[in-house]
Amino acid sequence: MIYQGNAIGVVRGDDDIATLTFDLKDESVNKLSSAVVTELEEAVKALKGETGLAGLLLTSAKEAFIVGADITEFQAMFGKGGDFLEAMLMRVHGIFNALEDLPFPTVTAINGLALGGGCEVLLTTDFRVMSESAQIGLPETKLGILPGWGGCVRLPRLIGADNAIEWIAGGTQNTADAALRMGAVDAVVAAESLEAAARDILARAIAGELDYRARREEKRQPLKLGPIEQMMAFETAKGYVKGKAGPHYPAPVEAIKVIQKGAGEERARAQAIEAKAFAKLAMTDVAFNLVGLFMNDQVVKKKGSRYEKQARPVKQAAVLGAGIMGGGIAYQSASKGTPILMKDIKEEAVELGLKEARKLFTKQVERKKLSTEKMAARLTNIRPTLSYGDFGHVDLVVEAVVENPKVKAAVLAEVEAEVGEETILASNTSTISIDRLAANLKRPENFCGMHFFNPVHRMPLVEVIRGEQTSDAAVAATVAYARAMGKTPIVVNDCPGFLVNRVLFPYFGGFSRLMEQGADFARVDKVMEKFGWPMGPAYLLDVVGLDTAVHAGEVMAKGFPERMGSLGGEGESSAIQLMYENDRLGQKNAKGFYAYEEDRKGKPKKVLDEAAIELVKGVARESREFSDDDIIARMMVPLCLEAVRCLEDGIVGSAAEADMALIYGIGFPPFRGGALRYIDAMGVDAFVALADGLAEELGALYAPTDKLREMAAAGECFYATQVQAQA
Repeated sequence: MIYQGNAIGVVRGDDDIATLTFDLKDESVNKLSSAVVTELEEAVKALKGETGLAGLLLTSAKEAFIVGADITEFQAMFGKGGDFLEAMLMRVHGIFNALEDLPFPTVTAINGLALGGGCEVLLTTDFRVMSESAQIGLPETKLGILPGWGGCVRLPRLIGADNAIEWIAGGTQNTADAALRMGAVDAVVAAESLEAAARDILARAIAGELDYRARREEKRQPLKLGPIEQMMAFETAKGYVKGKAGPHYPAPVEAIKVIQKGAGEERARAQAIEAKAFAKLAMTDVAFNLVGLFMNDQVVKKKGSRYEKQARPVKQAAVLGAGIMGGGIAYQSASKGTPILMKDIKEEAVELGLKEARKLFTKQVERKKLSTEKMAARLTNIRPTLSYGDFGHVDLVVEAVVENPKVKAAVLAEVEAEVGEETILASNTSTISIDRLAANLKRPENFCGMHFFNPVHRMPLVEVIRGEQTSDAAVAATVAYARAMGKTPIVVNDCPGFLVNRVLFPYFGGFSRLMEQGADFARVDKVMEKFGWPMGPAYLLDVVGLDTAVHAGEVMAKGFPERMGSLGGEGESSAIQLMYENDRLGQKNAKGFYAYEEDRKGKPKKVLDEAAIELVKGVARESREFSDDDIIARMMVPLCLEAVRCLEDGIVGSAAEADMALIYGIGFPPFRGGALRYIDAMGVDAFVALADGLAEELGALYAPTDKLREMAAAGECFYATQVQAQA
C-alpha cells in the first residue's frame, strides 16, 4: 500500500504498476471535495517518492468514475473572494500538473460518468480507456462558471479548439463513441474488458511502443493553430455561442475567450488565464444563483427519491380523456416504458390522442433520437379504449378530462367503481380543489392531484397535490410514476391554484394594473423578456389561452378575494377579461393581445394587431409613463409575495421546492435563482420597503406579510448561504 485515505487508495502491484482508486467512503458517488483534493495531493506526493514504479492506472470503485467537484462547497468558497479562488485554483493546478508529470506512463480507466473536475482529472493522464456506457464532459458553464482545473487548457490540445469549444460552451455530456471519434479517449471497450484494455495500453507505453512523453508534451505546449485558423475558430464561435446563450449567461463566451487567450501560451501561463477567468465568473450573481439552483434541484431529487422508495410500483397506468393533453400524457408514459390505457367516450377523441402521441414519436425519429423500430415498440405501450374493460389491473389512473368540477367529479366517481381497491386516482387539474373533487369518492385516501404543464413532453414539472385525506401511499406512488415518466415532481398541499398558478396569477394581476394605468403591453413584454422571462405576460397569456386565464382568475378571485378579487368575476373589466369577451382567445384562435400567423415551420408567429391595441386602451383609466424598473417591480413584487405566502401557509415544503417549481413550471429566469432567492438577492428589508411603497397605491396584492416584516427586521433570509457575490 503506497497511500490510503478516506477517498483514495494507491496500491503497488507485483508488476510495479501502481493503481490509484477513487472510492469515497459512505457516499454512492465519487466527488472532488476540498478534502479529496488534499488526499489526491498526498497520493501524488507518495507516488513521486516511490522508487522503481513502471506506470500508474487510475480507476474508480464506484459505478461512476467521478461526478465532479463537490458543488455543496461552492457558494461558501465563492464568498471568500476572487484572490482566494485564484490561489485555490493554482494550488489544484499544481496537484494536477504533478500527476501529469509523473516519471512513468499513466492511463485512466473510465468506467462511468466523469464530469467537471472528474473529467479534468482524467485529462491529466497520458492515455484514457472508456467503457461503452460511460460518458464524459465539462458542464461547468451550466453553473455560470467555466472549467477551472485545466479543462480549458488540456481539452483543446487533445481534441482541437473547435471540438473543445463545442463541449465546454455547450456543457454537454458526451458518449464513449463521441469521445473516441474526437480523440478525447484512446479506446472504447466493454465494461468487463476495461481494466485489461487499460493495462494493455500501459504495458505498450512502458515497452516504448506508445510514446507517452510526446503525448504529455502536446498538452504542455501552445495550441498548434495559425493566426488565421485561430481567428476563424474563435471569432465565429463567440458570435454563435453568444446568440445561443443570450445576454444573461456570460460563461459560455467567457470560456471561449479563455481557450483563445491560452492558445498561444504554454501550460502554466494558460492555466493562470483560466484561473483568473474562473474567479471573475464565480463572483457574479449568475454563478451564485445557478449553483443555488443546482443545490435546490438536489433537494427536490432527494425528496422525490425518498417517496419513490416507499412507493408501490406503477406497472400499468391509464389516462382518461384522449385530447392533446391526454395524448401527451400517454406519449410520455409510453416513451419511458410504462404501458398506459387511453380512454375516452368518443372514437374521434381517442384517434386525436393517438395522433398526438404518434406526432411526438415521429419527431423523435426525425431528430434521430429514436429508431423506427423503437418507435413502433413504444407505440404498442399505448392501448386506446372506449370502455373500462381492462381497468381492474391498472395501478394508477390520470384523469385529464375538461377543467369542469362537475364533469371531473362524475368521471372520477365512475372510474373508482371500475378499478381495484388499491388503485390510485390522480386528477390533472390546474385549479380545482382536490378536496372538492374527493368529496364524492369512496376511497379519498387513494386520490390526489397530478398537475402536468403544457406541452407535457417539454415541461419538466408535475405538481403532486395532497388533499386533506390523501394517504402517503397515494402521494408516493404518484411521485414515483412522475419520476418514471422523466418528470420532476414537487409535492404541494391543496389550495386554489395550488402552488404554481397561485403564484402566477398575482403576476398577471400586476400586468392588469399596468394596463389600467396606461402602460403599453408590448413594451411590458419586452421589459420582462429582457429581465429574463422566456416570454412577456401578454404573450404568455396568449399561449395559455385567454379563456383558460379568465376561468383560473375566477377561481383565484374566489379563493383569495382580498388580494385577488380583481383577477376575475362579474363586473371586472381587466384587459384579460376584455380580450376574452371579444373572442380573442390567444394562439388557439390566432388572436389575443397579438395576432398570429404561421411561420415557415408552421408554428404561430406573433404580430402586433391594432385591434388589440385599441381594445386595451379601453381599460386604461389614466395615461402614465413607467420606467423599466417600475414595470419590473409592479410585475415581480406580487409574484414573489405570493411565493412567500405559499411557503408560510405550508402549501410548499421549502424555499428550494418553491423556487424550482417556478423555474420548471413557468420559466422563472433560472439565472435569478427563483422568487425567494430573488428577494434574498435584493435584501428582505429592501424588498419589504419596495412592496410597502407599491401597496400604498395598489393595495393588498402588494402588501408584505407580517412574518416577512419580522424577517426583514431580524436581517434573515430564505436561504442559509446568502453571501451575495459582487458582479
